[in-house]
Amino acid sequence: MESQQLLEQTVSRIRAADEAAKQAAAHKLDRLTKPPGSLGKLEEIARQIAGITGELNPDLSKKAVVVMAGDHGVCAEGVSAFPAEVTPQMVMNFLNGGAAVNVLARHTGADVVCVDIGVNAELSHPGLVSRKVKMGTDNMAVGPAMSREEAVRAVAVGIDIVNGLAERGYRMFATGEMGIGNTTPSSALLVALTGTDVETAVGRGTGIGDEGMRRKRDVIRKALEANRPDAGDPLDVLAKVGGLEIAGLVGVILGAAVNRCPVVVDGFISSAAALVASRLAPLAAPYMIPSHLSQEQGHRVLMEHIGLRPILQMDMRLGEGTGAVMAFPVVEAAMKLMNEMATFESAGVSEN
Repeated sequence: MESQQLLEQTVSRIRAADEAAKQAAAHKLDRLTKPPGSLGKLEEIARQIAGITGELNPDLSKKAVVVMAGDHGVCAEGVSAFPAEVTPQMVMNFLNGGAAVNVLARHTGADVVCVDIGVNAELSHPGLVSRKVKMGTDNMAVGPAMSREEAVRAVAVGIDIVNGLAERGYRMFATGEMGIGNTTPSSALLVALTGTDVETAVGRGTGIGDEGMRRKRDVIRKALEANRPDAGDPLDVLAKVGGLEIAGLVGVILGAAVNRCPVVVDGFISSAAALVASRLAPLAAPYMIPSHLSQEQGHRVLMEHIGLRPILQMDMRLGEGTGAVMAFPVVEAAMKLMNEMATFESAGVSEN
């Protein structure tokens, strides 16, 4: 199927969360041996999962973190503490099982699906999903990061990958990414789509100093001035100041939503993708589970604009999907509590 058609069909087929299932979950939670609401966010998650899947006890055991990898032409402006060649090096690290996300995925029983959607190098590995749209984005400080067609193709890659995984029985997804320099387009997306000021939107990324921060903010202002993205057209913004891996994650989120699967959203970069996805398909937002509050300063603002409250606060800022994978056990715990706790009736416990 042609990319634009796949995107349009996917957006049109996303359905609202199942309110009847959410109500049934709420009723069930209130019958358990505890004061109503005393499990806090765990109860909120259980209701959300019921609404997403339409089931009170879905099997979420087969889960994957989809790690999209792409390079960024804007690295030529000196916006990152690391050189661009780290992107392909880290992709090989993922494929060899040595990155933080691999360790956490093994710990939580998740699979890592690593996708080359725009790495500026020729990569070959039996475990790599090679869906390269182009060899990295262009420098958004002087022109569009990519064409609209390339942005749509990248989103379609994400949708297609999740559709394939869902056909193989995967029922819960997490967003992960690798791309040196990618906090810069993420900040630019936040500014362009919400009107947030550059000072608030820009953080230190991989650890740049004060001079680097000033340069990064100037580069984002320059990119927005050069490209004039249309805030009312999410694809225009994504193409002009986004990233290939960010676009791929937009597709992962939309793909999860259309398959009625929860998608656990990682940190700042993943949340920029979530913002774009929510603008393209507002009904996709209830399918997102926000994993953690990143140390990247614009993340809280992103979350507020999507209407999400992160589960964890762990001072993480690595990316890769690490925070999202850490939240998998919390989601699973929420469902086990709802389905394995005794009710007042079955336990013979007085309610009052």
